Amino acid sequence: MELACYIKKDRLQGDARVEALLDALRAAGHGIYPVRQPADVLPGTDALLSLGGDGTFLSAARLAVPAGVPVLGVNFGRLGFLSENDPDTLVDALGRGDYLVEERELLQIRCDALPVSEDWPYALNEMSVSRVSASMLGVDVTLDGSALPTFWADGLLVATSSGSTAYSLSVGGPVCLPETKVFIVAPISPHNLNVRPLVVPESSHLRISLRSRDDRAVLTMDNRNHTVPAGAVIEVGPAPMRLRRLRLGRSNFINALRTRLLWGEDVRNAGTQD
Repeated sequence: MELACYIKKDRLQGDARVEALLDALRAAGHGIYPVRQPADVLPGTDALLSLGGDGTFLSAARLAVPAGVPVLGVNFGRLGFLSENDPDTLVDALGRGDYLVEERELLQIRCDALPVSEDWPYALNEMSVSRVSASMLGVDVTLDGSALPTFWADGLLVATSSGSTAYSLSVGGPVCLPETKVFIVAPISPHNLNVRPLVVPESSHLRISLRSRDDRAVLTMDNRNHTVPAGAVIEVGPAPMRLRRLRLGRSNFINALRTRLLWGEDVRNAGTQD
């Protein structure tokens, strides 16, 4: 295979574990070259190696999607839901052809207040809008033209099923299997006890506006932040393209929940599961 290689963290440049993996891939006959931006991805590339954690994977998506190549996330980070593949098993799995390519939904975010430099108005995990001071926000949302009750909160996020184990999980959203075709609309620290996250079809289009004592708010798309005027209108919906992700055949989302988030960890469960 011809593999592009993306490393975001400086601490992994020249890391012994990373160099050992790259040497093993080359010894197995794979071509490898480094990339830093979309134009670096060469024609004929089979996949883009993302070496790091989930933050690195999110940045790698910006390189891989325009090039039309799948991302292969190799975990040199912490939790690793997107970069779940173990570097110790990667070379053998590729040699056996023990992998598959899956597709993940992306969010598309439209906002006239985004800077011209933001050339990637998409998010794989989530987008959020949040306050900049102690004053809470009133967040007005229409879902496919129907108005939802105003969310009085620190902010609001819209997540994909891929992002259900990221920020959405921290604010009380549901865990969704990656293949679930939904978006999650969830308030951040709501001031209403009767407000709960809402699961909507992934075909949904949302229009978000704010009520605030401040003159600005923070708009986040995955791991990128922008300050926008409080009067900005934000439109969120499905992107016209999807991310392709290469997954080793032995990796499993349920196992990732159990091993990384200790899902269902209980002394009474010891020895009852494979």
